[in-house]
Amino acid sequence: MSELRPHIDTILARRLIAEQFPQWAKLPIKPVEPGGWDNRTFRLGPDMTVRLPSAEGYVPQVEKEHRWLPKLAPKLPLPIPTPLAKGHASPLFPFPWSVYRWVAGEPATTAQVNDHTRFAADLAQFLAALQRIEAHDEPPAGPHSFYRGGPLTVYDAETRGALADLEGKINTRTATEVWEAALATRWQGAPVWVHGDVAAGNLLLRNGHLCAVIDFGCCAVGDPACDLVVAWTFLGGEGREAFRGGLKLDEGTWARGRGWALWKALIVLAEHVQTNAQNAAQARRVIEEVIADHHSQI
Repeated sequence: MSELRPHIDTILARRLIAEQFPQWAKLPIKPVEPGGWDNRTFRLGPDMTVRLPSAEGYVPQVEKEHRWLPKLAPKLPLPIPTPLAKGHASPLFPFPWSVYRWVAGEPATTAQVNDHTRFAADLAQFLAALQRIEAHDEPPAGPHSFYRGGPLTVYDAETRGALADLEGKINTRTATEVWEAALATRWQGAPVWVHGDVAAGNLLLRNGHLCAVIDFGCCAVGDPACDLVVAWTFLGGEGREAFRGGLKLDEGTWARGRGWALWKALIVLAEHVQTNAQNAAQARRVIEEVIADHHSQI
């Protein structure tokens, strides 16, 4: 059975606000672009956002964020989303949903970052602070985080399937070597908090500098390797080295980080190699960065 994916638009968001939070019904509402994949996001007045899960698989993230983000926020050096209200399922919309305080900033792009070394160091400082927060009964990695924070073996079959599909299109022998090097390691420390989706779209800039981190839907407690993917998808050169230097993690964790980056790039390339040249080119670039970095660490 296919996963339920309701139609979400501004009219629906406005009706939900009027139904459940009538005190905000007169505020203007408009889509946020880009709107995201896990959730559709709308600007509500000048100070709030509405986030609606786009499919049933993302519903557990609603309660998780409402429970944990207020506890994480005071211990972090940059702003993160603040839940203000939780909507409930109704005949209008089958899932719970959220209202958050608006977080000012623009999604990071390479061109807009003023100083890539500083940006990388600031991001490392944020993640190091997240990893230092005590973790006890917090959500262990699992389906709610799409196994971010968990073992890479969950995606072994998918990765090897993509490698088979890409035979002759990339250096599958070396890519397999990188993947198997990642699988050969395990996180040896106590479980730590992970964001789970450290991507450019979730890193906000103000005046060219990192000012906030958003979208904790994939957060969990476990292995921090998944949060290193940004080193190959967005950072490079001195920025990558500053990021590496700001996180006191062993080489096995960096190997698993390369594995996480490789997995996603492989499945994206396998899907788009014949249909979307832009997505395919970006995935190829990440694969090449991962392989080059792997060789530099040998």
